[in-house]
Amino acid sequence: MATKTSSPSVLSATPQPDPAAPAVRFQAVRSARAFEEIADQIRTELAEGRLKVGSRLPAERALAVQFGVSRNTLREALRSLEHAGLVRLQKGASGGAFISEGSGLAITTSLMDLYHIGTITPAHLTEARIWLESVIVREACSRATPADLDALRKNVEAAAQATKDGDFQRRAEMHLDFHRILARMTGNPLMVLMMDSLIAVLSRFIQTLGEYENAFVLPSRKRFLKHMEARDVDAAVAEMEASLKRLQKGYLSHLATDDAASAPAPRSRAPAKKR
Repeated sequence: MATKTSSPSVLSATPQPDPAAPAVRFQAVRSARAFEEIADQIRTELAEGRLKVGSRLPAERALAVQFGVSRNTLREALRSLEHAGLVRLQKGASGGAFISEGSGLAITTSLMDLYHIGTITPAHLTEARIWLESVIVREACSRATPADLDALRKNVEAAAQATKDGDFQRRAEMHLDFHRILARMTGNPLMVLMMDSLIAVLSRFIQTLGEYENAFVLPSRKRFLKHMEARDVDAAVAEMEASLKRLQKGYLSHLATDDAASAPAPRSRAPAKKR
């Protein structure tokens, strides 16, 4: 009679590896901020190619044993990687921690925090957009496909309809999405991430201004499209820069007006008594 083989204990210090997990080994951590060291080790495995997009990390129990930490500490590390856009946490029987394709969420969050504490001012924000947009327009103009140009035309039509309907929120969304389309036209994911993050913060700033007049934008967009269709890079860049600089001036003057209106009135001095 065959001898029955006992199964390994679930409490073993060397649990059986998950066949779907990559062949990576982590070192036990001793730092007081263990979750940061755990995140650093996972980043190292990703940087050195042993973990790739879509890879599933070993099961939570096995990871906690490898790192020599509690499962709560491990979860803290995984959540920090999730917030950074590097890990996707999925629940269920087929769930686990997976290496994500990544997103610009971490960049956007960092920029938003810097904006809120005043390190990035509206002047910095609008100035950086002018510089970045010039590079993007130059590349987008030379790489534009018929489908790209059609997407821009439809965006301008949607913005015109929102203006006609008096829908300020929709109009602002369409104007900002115009820049996202241009960034995608470059074919460079870094430009897309940078523009998406910049626009996210700019959108927050614009919301604080309330409704404002920018009737010059739509005519400028139409001139810009003609330059794009003609592949006139210099004219397209010049048109975009002129439009953005005019917007910048309007934004900042609107902001200055609001600041002046909210400032306390100067206290008047009582007239000096005559002796």
